[in-house]
Amino acid sequence: MKDLSIVRGTLIAATASLCIFFAPYGIAENLPAAPPPAAQPAMPVQAVAQQAPSAQAQLDDYQIGPHDLLEISVVHAAEISRTVRVNGQGYITLPMLGPIRVGGLTSGELEEIIAAKLAKNYLRDPQVSVFIKEFVSQRVTVEGAVEKMGVFPLSGRMTLMQVVVMAGGPSKLADPTNVRIFRTGQNGMREVLVYDLMAIRDGEAEDPVIRGNDTVIVGASAGKTAFKTFIDSIRGFVTLGTIPLVGW
Repeated sequence: MKDLSIVRGTLIAATASLCIFFAPYGIAENLPAAPPPAAQPAMPVQAVAQQAPSAQAQLDDYQIGPHDLLEISVVHAAEISRTVRVNGQGYITLPMLGPIRVGGLTSGELEEIIAAKLAKNYLRDPQVSVFIKEFVSQRVTVEGAVEKMGVFPLSGRMTLMQVVVMAGGPSKLADPTNVRIFRTGQNGMREVLVYDLMAIRDGEAEDPVIRGNDTVIVGASAGKTAFKTFIDSIRGFVTLGTIPLVGW
């Protein structure tokens, strides 16, 4: 019994020391015995995120897919202007123009194709606009420190914050300042864009538009993960006295 008391006392002291050590990571912030943590320098994530394309630029690069809903407007041609759904083969049909393959095109490219067809036989200098009302053919993968990892459909224009919420939000182990979007660019090269959810929430950074087939990975806090690993390793071996382990 004496040896067990010594072991227990050692573990309590070690746990208290770890609580103080990991206080800057937000794990022991409610422990009355822990001294206030020193201010930590902000991670330079936002500077990296600012190099990413703007939300409008990403939306302009979106490639139309099957079952997307398009709103097509032609100035002075109400008989052509309409909302159409892309069929499973990636085609739409417009009056006078017939079937048009739109799968894989951006909205800007489709505008040019429709304008060229109209200019050939029907209108002089046609003004065409294409707006993608629903993005139903695309999916996004969300992994990492979120409550529900998985593959989710993109319904309409969705941003990074909306996708993370769709995955249940960041978990207790998440580092919201380190969120990565993995994306295949038009040149086939893999891109990695880094964002800070806290900066986005506070309006200090733009909330990027998610593209189909993007992979979003929410990073985990090294301090929180190490502390949880320590607690899990000793849980069941000895009761940790009266030390309140907040959130565990």
